[in-house]
Amino acid sequence: MIAYDGTDYHGWQRQPNMVTVQQVMEEAMEGLFQQPVKLKCSGRTDAGVHAQGQVANFKVDTPIPCRRMHMVLNRYLPGDIRIWRAEDVADDFDANYCAISKMYRYTVYNRDIRDMARTIPTQLRFAYDCPVIRDVQAMRIAAQSFVGEHDFKSFAASTCDKKTTIRRVLRCQVYREGVFVHFDVEGTGFLHNMVRNMVGYMMDVGYHKRDPYGVHAAMAAKDRSAAGTRAPANGLCLQWVRYP
Repeated sequence: MIAYDGTDYHGWQRQPNMVTVQQVMEEAMEGLFQQPVKLKCSGRTDAGVHAQGQVANFKVDTPIPCRRMHMVLNRYLPGDIRIWRAEDVADDFDANYCAISKMYRYTVYNRDIRDMARTIPTQLRFAYDCPVIRDVQAMRIAAQSFVGEHDFKSFAASTCDKKTTIRRVLRCQVYREGVFVHFDVEGTGFLHNMVRNMVGYMMDVGYHKRDPYGVHAAMAAKDRSAAGTRAPANGLCLQWVRYP
């Protein structure tokens, strides 16, 4: 399992002329193992998005025992990427296709003018700093409309090219924790920008810019413009991936 601060990376997946988490990890592994390494991850994260529990698998011929793999690899990785667990898996295991659900958490630093002096700058690498949202209850109402199997085309990136935009959300919760508001979204799979667009819609509801009961109408439009604002990347973190 892998944790990373995505602030300085152009997402997970390798891209030409861009520094990505996958590139940095594969280059570190190839330096250690002296052989090509190809990582397969549970799902790509966008530029600036973080992870606490990303999962990736690879095959390698090495005498290093699996129980020590994460400790050895961490010596070759920069401080903003850490492997915190490694284990042997079956030959047919695929971190993406074998996953049964994933949970993302979006964090908002819900500042009041009185809180600004108490802000810890490093916290803002992992939270969206915005004016205080008063109506958390309205956001909870909107959140429940996302639960279930729906066509999320309106909440996908306009460039999304997936064969189907139907996805199943298992849980969508909104709760306050001190000066932070968290949005927890668990699903069997997600479209590009889907969680950030969902959060953006719910934040608009919290600011009374949108109807808390309007989620299904936005979905029915099957149009990105119907779903409104996209929340910034820095507040999003892949918390964990569940397997059978």
